[in-house]
Amino acid sequence: MILNIVVITFMLMGLFFYVGGTVGILRLPDFYTRLHAAGKLDTLGALAMLFGLALFNLHEFNIDTLQVALKIMLAVAFVFIASPTATHAITDAGLVGGLPPWRKHARAGLFSPAAYREPKKRKER
Repeated sequence: MILNIVVITFMLMGLFFYVGGTVGILRLPDFYTRLHAAGKLDTLGALAMLFGLALFNLHEFNIDTLQVALKIMLAVAFVFIASPTATHAITDAGLVGGLPPWRKHARAGLFSPAAYREPKKRKER
């Protein structure tokens, strides 16, 4: 009974992050802010869901369920490392490619192409 409540809590947390990240992807104004929402969606949503799944799998404690739960936890570790790394690499590629970050126009309070600025040039190595 307690295990089911904990599992449901983790699943609902994962659902919360998935819905919040999806809303962020749809509503945020530019590439970088959308990528931030997608990175949080992917990392936190998957971690909560997979951790809940690993706990649910341990309802009957034997060697088989323990092995499956450990494999799920390895997937959690992989997502925890790979997702932020990929998000950072994509963001860096956007900066290197010259994609300017969004800036709110100071006077009108509107989205304005004039509010964009050129990114700083990176030094060649």
